[in-house]
Amino acid sequence: MPQVIAIAFKTKKQGAMLEVQSALVTKESGVAQDIYGKPGKRQVTLMSRQQWQAACDQVKHELPWTVRRANIMVDGIKFNASYVGKQLIIGDLILEVTGETAPCKKMEMACPGLEAALAVEWRGGVTCRVIEPGQITVMDDVTAA
Repeated sequence: MPQVIAIAFKTKKQGAMLEVQSALVTKESGVAQDIYGKPGKRQVTLMSRQQWQAACDQVKHELPWTVRRANIMVDGIKFNASYVGKQLIIGDLILEVTGETAPCKKMEMACPGLEAALAVEWRGGVTCRVIEPGQITVMDDVTAA
């Protein structure tokens, strides 16, 4: 069963990603305290451990997952276009996948070649909107519906 393996957020622009074991995710703020969690199509971002590892393998560097600046890392899911419109259920939290998270120039600044490595096969992850709020914790199961 796919699981949440990490949760993070940023409290200020240019700030560091703060990792937590548990977080409240709401319709108003996405992952609580996240500066970018306002309502919309990109309220919460998820990435796959397997796809992140493929990108790291391609650039030949083991990088911390927080370099990607996603909110939630999951294990056991490989995101692709078929996920758009689906719901991801994590406990009481329900997210709707709205699209692919396109890598930006900040990825290239973090590691040469990373932007290109994330640009294929949805390795950059997915963007989501909050449908139902909920508290999430590392090791929670993730179900796609």
